[in-house]
Amino acid sequence: MNITILGAGAYALGLALRFNKNKNRIIIWSKVKEEIDVLTKTRMNEKALKGVKMPQNFIYTTNTEKAIEGSDIVVIAVATKFVSSVCKEIKPYIKDKHIVIASKGIEQDTYKFASKIVKETLKTKRLCTISGPSFAKDMATDELIGLSLATTNKKTKEVVMEALASDTLKIRPNDDFLGVELCGTMKNVIALASGMLDGMKVSESTKAMFLTESLNDVRKLIRKLGGNEKTIMSYAGFGDILLTCTSSSSRNYKFGKMTVEVEDKNEINKYLNENTVEGVYTLKSIYGLLKNKRVSLPILDLIYDVVFGYRKPKEILTFLMEKE
Repeated sequence: MNITILGAGAYALGLALRFNKNKNRIIIWSKVKEEIDVLTKTRMNEKALKGVKMPQNFIYTTNTEKAIEGSDIVVIAVATKFVSSVCKEIKPYIKDKHIVIASKGIEQDTYKFASKIVKETLKTKRLCTISGPSFAKDMATDELIGLSLATTNKKTKEVVMEALASDTLKIRPNDDFLGVELCGTMKNVIALASGMLDGMKVSESTKAMFLTESLNDVRKLIRKLGGNEKTIMSYAGFGDILLTCTSSSSRNYKFGKMTVEVEDKNEINKYLNENTVEGVYTLKSIYGLLKNKRVSLPILDLIYDVVFGYRKPKEILTFLMEKE
C-alpha cells in the first residue's frame, strides 16, 4: 500500500518505520522545508529521533499534492494545534483516502478533538485514531508495542490493521473515539503532575496513589462526556498513562519535574521552546473544554493551578489525602 505521513517529527518517523516494516511505500511530508532538506540529504532527523536512519526507499516532500496523490492511507502526525490547518491544506486531494489520526490533544480555541476537526474539515467517514503506550524511539527500534485503534468504519479498520499490525505491533480496535482521544489527552496532563511528584522526591507508593486516583477520575470523565468508561483499561488508557506518567523519557514528565527542581525560569522556558510539551498546550484546552461544558474535575483544576503558578506543587499531596 501507499502510505503518506503528514509530519516529520519523532512519532511521525516512528510510525513511518512501522508501516515500512509491512513493505508499504512511504512518503513523508512536512511544511518545514529545512526538515525535508535534512531528511533528503541525511535520511535522519537528529533533533527528533537521534541516531535513527530512515530507509533509502523513503520519499520526502513539501508538495502536498505529490505527497497524497495515489496514497491509500494518510496519517496525520502533526501537533494538535496544526491539525486544522493541515486538514485545510490536504482537503483538495483526499477523495477516498483512509485517514489515521496520530495527533493527541484538543484544539485550544474550539475545544475540539482531532477526530472532530478532521471529520468536519474533510467530510470523511474513512477515519480512525491510534493511541497507546509507544515512545517514538521504541517504535523506531521495533520493540513489542500495543496500540488502540478507534474507528466506526469497518473497511478503514481492516485496511489500517493490514498495513500496520505486525509481529511486534499489536492493535486492539474499538469504536470509542471520545474515550481513546480523551485518554490520549489526559495522559500528557497527568504526566506533568507525575513529574512534579518525582521532583519533590516522593515515594513510589505516593506516585502509585496519584496514578490510581488519576485513572479513576479519567474513567469518570469519559463517562460524563459520553464515551465508554471501559476504554480506561485499554492500551490508550491505562497503558499510555502508565508509560507517559512514569518515565523521564516523556517530555511532559520531564517538564513537570523541571518546574520543581530548576529555579532558573529561563532554563524552563528554553526547554519549553525547544521541545514539544503537548501537556501544557493540552492543559489549557481540556481546562477550557470542561469549563465550557460545566463539568467538574478537581484534579485537573489543581494541575492547571500548579502548572501556571497559582498553587504550589506540594498541594498535590494535600489534595490526594482530602480527595473523596
